[in-house]
Amino acid sequence: MRTSPTGRQLRLGVELRKLRERAGLTATEAGQLLGVKQNQISNTEAGRIGVSPERVRTLAHHYKCGDPALIQALSEMTSDRKRGWWEEYREILPTALLDLAEVEHHACRLRGAVTVHIPGLLQTTDHARELFRQVVPEFSPPDIEHRVSFRIKRQAVLYRDTPTPYRAVIHEAALRMQFGGRKTTRAQLQHLLDMSECDHITLKVLPFSAGGFPGSGQSIFYSHGPVPQLDTVHLDQSHGPVFLDAEAQLDMYRVLLDRLDSRALDPVRSRDAIHQVLREL
Repeated sequence: MRTSPTGRQLRLGVELRKLRERAGLTATEAGQLLGVKQNQISNTEAGRIGVSPERVRTLAHHYKCGDPALIQALSEMTSDRKRGWWEEYREILPTALLDLAEVEHHACRLRGAVTVHIPGLLQTTDHARELFRQVVPEFSPPDIEHRVSFRIKRQAVLYRDTPTPYRAVIHEAALRMQFGGRKTTRAQLQHLLDMSECDHITLKVLPFSAGGFPGSGQSIFYSHGPVPQLDTVHLDQSHGPVFLDAEAQLDMYRVLLDRLDSRALDPVRSRDAIHQVLREL
C-alpha cells in the first residue's frame, strides 16, 4: 500500500470516486459488484493502492460510464509506473511542487496568465534565482539552488522531441519588474522573445492600456488533459501551488483565460511590446 500517493494517483482515485457517486453506489456496493471488500474500493479511490487498466474498465462498466474517451484516459493513467525526474526532489521540496511537475509532464496543452511574474516555464536561471531570494521567510542558499534547478527542469516539457504546446498571457507589469537588475531583466526579456518564435509557444502581452481585467490578482496556470474532465487548474500562491479540478472551477477558469487572451495583444504586437520594454532598459 502506498504511504504517499502522487498527485496523478490521487487524481485517478478522485475520478473513479466521481464515477461511482454518479452511479449512485456506495463503496460497499461497488465492492460487492467486484467481489472485493469495501476498504479496497476506498483505498483505490484514495490512491493508496494501485489499479490495473482492466479494473478501471470494469469499474466504468459497473458505474454505467458511457464516455469511451474518459475511460481510455483513466486506463492510461494506471500504466505510467516510471519514476519521474521530480522524484529526486521528494525529500527536498514540498510535495505540491512535485505534483505540479507531474501535471505539466502529462499535460496535452498548457496555458497561463500572470500579472507581476514571468511564467516559471519561461524564466531564466538568474531571474528565477532572484525571485527565490525575495521569499519571506528567506530560503537558505542550498534551498534556493534546489528550487532554481527544479524550476528549470520543469521547462523540459517545452524542449522535448514533441514539445507541449504552451499559450501564455503576460501583463506588461511583469515585463517591467526588474528582478535582479537591468542585466538580468534584459536577458529575461530576450529569452521571452526567443521563446516566442517557437511554433509551439504563443506569447501574448496584456498592456497597461487594456485597463482592468478579470483575475488580476492571480497567477493562473491551466493544464489540459487528454479529455476535459482531466484538466487541472493550478494557482500560484505564496505557500505553493493550489490545484483545482471540480467541473465548475474548470469551466470558470477556461472562460477567464479566454477573456484575458481576447484582451491581450496579438503575438506580433506582443513581441513589439517586449522589444519596446527592452529598448527602454
